[in-house]
Amino acid sequence: MTEIGRLPNSRAAQAFVDYLKGLDIDCRVVPLERGFALMVTQDSQLQQAQQEFAHFMAHPYDNKYLQASWDNGDTHTKLDYGAPTLQLVSQFITGSGPVTLVIFCACVLIFAAMNLGLAEEVFNALSFFGAVPEADFGQFWRLFTPSLLHFSAMHIIFNLLWWWYLGGKIETRLGSKPLLILLLVAGTLPNLAQFYVGGPYFGGLSGVVYALVGYTWILGQRRPDAGIGLPPAYMGFMLLWLALGFTDIFGLAIANGAHIAGLLIGLAQGLLDSSRRPA
Repeated sequence: MTEIGRLPNSRAAQAFVDYLKGLDIDCRVVPLERGFALMVTQDSQLQQAQQEFAHFMAHPYDNKYLQASWDNGDTHTKLDYGAPTLQLVSQFITGSGPVTLVIFCACVLIFAAMNLGLAEEVFNALSFFGAVPEADFGQFWRLFTPSLLHFSAMHIIFNLLWWWYLGGKIETRLGSKPLLILLLVAGTLPNLAQFYVGGPYFGGLSGVVYALVGYTWILGQRRPDAGIGLPPAYMGFMLLWLALGFTDIFGLAIANGAHIAGLLIGLAQGLLDSSRRPA
C-alpha cells in the first residue's frame, strides 16, 4: 500500500475513501498517532488517487463527497456536514492542529482582554523588556509573548488568517513538531531583532507568519511531495507587503526587523527540513 496523504479528521478521511470507492479505487484509512493516513492498495491507481486527493483538499465540502458517503458508505460512515456555520467551524478545526488552535485562541483572548478595559495590564504583563519599568530579565517569557499582542482589528485578522492557513497546513501535513519549532524560534529571535532596530514597543505574530511563508515556499520548491507549497501569487503578495512596510504608505509603525528576521528563519528551517530524507 502507498500513502497518498493524511487528514486530521476520521470523518473527512472516510468521506474521501467512500468517494474513491465509487471510482473503483481501493483506499484504506490507517489511524496514526496524530491523524489518519490514506493508503492506496494498487500502484496502478496511485496517480488518479493523488489527483483526487489534491482536489479534495482544495474543495472538501464539494457535494460529491457528501453524496459518495451516502451512496458508498455504510450506516456507520454516513456524513452530514450540517448548516453552513457548522461547516465553517468543521473546516476551521479540520484545517488546523493543536498548536495552530492554541495560538489562535490565545491571540484572540488577549486581543479581547485589551479591548475590554485591560489593555494596560495585558501590555505590562506581556510586552518586551524595556517597555515597562517592572520588566526584568528574569521574566524570560517576554522574549516570546510580544508575538501574542495585537493592537488593531486589521493587525490580528491579517496575522491569524495567515497563521491558520499556513500553520494549519504545516501541522496537518507534517505534524506539530516543525510548526512548534518555527513558532518558538520565529516568536523570539525576530523580537530581539525588532528591539535592536526599533526599541521595545512592538507586538504581533507577523514575524512568525513570515517564517511560515518562507518555510512553506522552500518546502514547495524542494519537497513538493510534502503538499504544503505556497502559490507564487501568495509569495509575491507577502514580499510586496514586506517591501511596503519600509514606506509610509500605511501611516503605521511596521515591525520590519521582525518581518525580515522571521522570513530568514523560515527559509533556513525550510532548507534544513527539506534536505532530510522523509521518514
